[in-house]
Amino acid sequence: MVGRRCEVWHGDIAPSVKNRIKADPPDVLLTTPESLEVMLISKDPAGREILKGARIVVIDEIHAFAGDDRGWHLLAVMERIGRLAGRELQRIGLSATVGNPIELLTWLAGHCDGTRQVVQPDAGANLAETRIELDYVATLQNAALVISRLHRGEKRLVFCDSRGRVEELGNELRDLGVTVFLSHSSLSAEERKTSEQAFAEAQDCVIVSTSTLELGIDVGDLDRVIQIDAPHSVASFLQRLGRTGRRSGTTRNCLFLATSENALLKAAALLELWASGFVEPIRPPARPLHLFAQQLMALSLQEGGIGVNDWFSWLGRLPAFANESREVLDEVVRFLLNEQILFSDGARLSFGDAGQALYGRKHFLELVSVFTSDPVFKVLHGRKELGTVDQVTFLRHRDEEPVTLSMGGRSWVVTALDWNRREAFVVPAAGRGKSQWLGGGMGMSYRLSRAVHGVLTKPEVSPRWSNRARESMDSLRAEYAFLHAEQDVVFINSHSNETRWFTFAGGVINTALADAVRACGVNEVSSSDYLVKITEATGVRSLVDRIVRHLLRRRRWFCRG
Repeated sequence: MVGRRCEVWHGDIAPSVKNRIKADPPDVLLTTPESLEVMLISKDPAGREILKGARIVVIDEIHAFAGDDRGWHLLAVMERIGRLAGRELQRIGLSATVGNPIELLTWLAGHCDGTRQVVQPDAGANLAETRIELDYVATLQNAALVISRLHRGEKRLVFCDSRGRVEELGNELRDLGVTVFLSHSSLSAEERKTSEQAFAEAQDCVIVSTSTLELGIDVGDLDRVIQIDAPHSVASFLQRLGRTGRRSGTTRNCLFLATSENALLKAAALLELWASGFVEPIRPPARPLHLFAQQLMALSLQEGGIGVNDWFSWLGRLPAFANESREVLDEVVRFLLNEQILFSDGARLSFGDAGQALYGRKHFLELVSVFTSDPVFKVLHGRKELGTVDQVTFLRHRDEEPVTLSMGGRSWVVTALDWNRREAFVVPAAGRGKSQWLGGGMGMSYRLSRAVHGVLTKPEVSPRWSNRARESMDSLRAEYAFLHAEQDVVFINSHSNETRWFTFAGGVINTALADAVRACGVNEVSSSDYLVKITEATGVRSLVDRIVRHLLRRRRWFCRG
């Protein structure tokens, strides 16, 4: 920023740098919500003194916060900073992929009294100025072959939607002689930084990434974005597409390489939604009472104890808590007191013995890390941290066989495990390794599943589809020729007592429908994004009648969206 001094503050910044910042605060501080929390609860008051000078908060990529607990946590931290500063902070949220900007503005503003405004400039490049292609390649190995042969001499950013697939594709590309770099959240910060810097400086190369490179990280000028299969949302696709077309004379572009028929359907449906102008709305989680408990504990640390009713002046106006009755919030306080997480002498709240035991280690690091994560092992080559893998990597292997990991696109054999410290020591290895991470499998949304239904039931052929994609789509349309464009289809097999209800309603709604069926006394029920399958030995038609009556009593199951 011209004329303004800017500093960066987060967990990887050296203490000496932070001490310099404390001694001479900058005009602009780039940081994270978790780092702000650490500054607020630290025994060193210098961090709080810096925050007392805050006037404006700019939240970049606000959509990445607002849809989960981190968003409410950020707003609660902002409430506490505003109280320390003695002023209402101006709040600015930035995003290129928001489907409901008015609602998000209301969420961000909260109780603030100032003027509220959505600034939404022209989106820029239109559909005609954007080059999108969808190809069907059937396997990840074929995808690697296509990537190795296409756009040689250019910088290509490839997105996969799992860390395991990033490692696997990286190995395939390296075997094909491609200069390849990897980036995902389980690589150490040093490893990611090295890969991203090397990619930024190179020309004829590929970097394979999960969503870690979707938001804001500068990897230089890109020529191509390639998507393996499909992201989970239009918003995510727009972020990835936006990494290209930034140089004068270039266009935004993305090549989809579908490695399965289901991925082909999902990619085609997502592109239909994108072409229609749809972007998913952001919905903050309802009733984040667990965050209210965390904020009470953090506030008691920050202030060295607070009056039994003083918490309301710090947090009570935040809509997430203000919309709850005082009785509900008081019940949370009583729970913390009963469990001795907090202690009260009748006048003040402070940390109790159980709270100290649960959260007091490493300067209350567990209290700052309010979002749960999978149990992982740190992978070390000598003293160098390579990244982390899930502990299931070691639980599922045979004792007589060595564990060979894939980390950063290279293979490493495990020489020792320290279960107490959760550390795995490795040395380079030949051959292929495999690492495992437990990801939250994300089902399709209702809108995306309905778009898949539309792709299958409509005759149109998109000009974005390759010949291979068209041939595969023809085959899929023939396979699903029984679908009706306007109605659900239910198959009833009286001989096997099996019912297949093709809802194309998405994973969440179909799971809810399956639960409703189980409430009718049926145990053999399964669901997917596209259908609910029911097996009932007492007669399918009578079962259907029972299910319909049950669902009509609970009409909310039909409130799709």
